[in-house]
Amino acid sequence: QIQVVESGGGLVQPGGSLTLSCTASGFPVRPYSMNWYRQVPGKERELVASITLIRGTTNYADSVKGRFTITKDNGYTKVATATLQMNSLNTDDTGVYTCSARTTNEYWGQGTQVTVSS
Repeated sequence: QIQVVESGGGLVQPGGSLTLSCTASGFPVRPYSMNWYRQVPGKERELVASITLIRGTTNYADSVKGRFTITKDNGYTKVATATLQMNSLNTDDTGVYTCSARTTNEYWGQGTQVTVSS
């Protein structure tokens, strides 16, 4: 059974840090990439960061460059993990963060709430 499961998230003060983790399992082959999206009410879902699982090529939204870092596990198994380290958080980073794993299709986790507030 394919599963994409996020952990982390919560409430943090502006300027603080949070770490989100995502584990993808049950895939017949290792996913090509893992991705973190952010959804804010009234706005379109935004791709925040992505990483390819073989080369480790990363991509970031302009709004998080220099503050967020996405990393992956160094294995080659069908179970993959991607971690999103978020630093210097501000109120605009508040939202539901959802992880996806991509093969020929995209598989989604349930999402985790991140709230940046004083």
